[in-house]
Amino acid sequence: MSRDLLFLGISLGTWGLGESMWIYFQSLYLQQLGADPLRIGFILGAASIAMTVAHIPAGYLADRYGRRPLIWISWILGTIAAGIMALSTSLDGFTAGLLLYGVTSFVIAPMNSYVTAARGNLTAGRALTMISAFYSVGAVAGPLLGGVIADRTGDLHLTFQIAACIFFISTLLVLCIRPQPREAPHPTEHLRGFLANPPYRNFLGVVFLAMFATYLAQPLSSNFLADQHSLSFSQIGRLGSVTALGVVVLNLILGHLEAKRGYVLGQVCVGIFTLLVSRGNGLPWFAAGYFLLGGFRTVRALATAQTRDLVAQSRMGLAYGLVETVSALALVLSSPLAGFLFQREPTLMYTTSFGLILVSILVGLLRIQQSVRTIPKEAA
Repeated sequence: MSRDLLFLGISLGTWGLGESMWIYFQSLYLQQLGADPLRIGFILGAASIAMTVAHIPAGYLADRYGRRPLIWISWILGTIAAGIMALSTSLDGFTAGLLLYGVTSFVIAPMNSYVTAARGNLTAGRALTMISAFYSVGAVAGPLLGGVIADRTGDLHLTFQIAACIFFISTLLVLCIRPQPREAPHPTEHLRGFLANPPYRNFLGVVFLAMFATYLAQPLSSNFLADQHSLSFSQIGRLGSVTALGVVVLNLILGHLEAKRGYVLGQVCVGIFTLLVSRGNGLPWFAAGYFLLGGFRTVRALATAQTRDLVAQSRMGLAYGLVETVSALALVLSSPLAGFLFQREPTLMYTTSFGLILVSILVGLLRIQQSVRTIPKEAA
């Protein structure tokens, strides 16, 4: 692993520690601030909208001006957003910080293209899942720490204050990465042709379905476990740590496979998660489910890895940005639906998610093989 990937990985792992302290409790904290399940779903959906609008411009700017500046800006803005959430005690103030934090997800496309360019002899899938594993190694301890703090102090707000300090340290680390040379597009390569690329365009639809299906049951799972099974903050935190451990293990295992196969198997894991959490009746069942939920991040990383074979190197940032936009749009639409289903019957979000995952797996098996193997001339 190169020096730059090592600094980026350590910084990302530190960020994972801070983010995971509160990410599994955000819906519970919104509930404490007075939001009902439907409003929680809309707030989380709005945060996803903030993610959606930023990916394409960020990918384009990364291709045009370089990847490192976008990475630096995202880390700095994320730290500021965490500070706003840490200082806010009202629903409106906290939501404003959460929305700003959502915008900083534009880093995904520049960061993934940075990782792909710096991967050396690693495959794109291996490099991307390895960097994702760095984040998850840090995220193993975060939910445990956040849950213990919340249980002992009765104050979820304190976790945001500590997380903001951790983000500051992560930002100092990411400032150590070096710039990469820009790759000018070939004179015969046109943006219109890139967007009209049928295999890439079709693959975007496949990714949307997979992200929608695998995310639907996640936004309100903490509320489901707290309300329906009386789990404490510490217990929910431990489940979050189990998920982070699952990401590490599944990334390392599925990342070794061909990207399209790992992509489908990651969805299988999330499908089993929906069954174990909705049908289980005890912490061991929930822990097994949350371990397999780690497949969600693997699916996202391997979707990006498959994209690399469909576009030219000089359009990599924009292509990754479009994939992340489609993924974020799926989160936008699935979060309010999760809130609606939860209000009607909490287990509905799990059964609906499971059914959609089955459809997504079938679509993936039928279409991904043809899409990934069809490499356009401009990518040759």
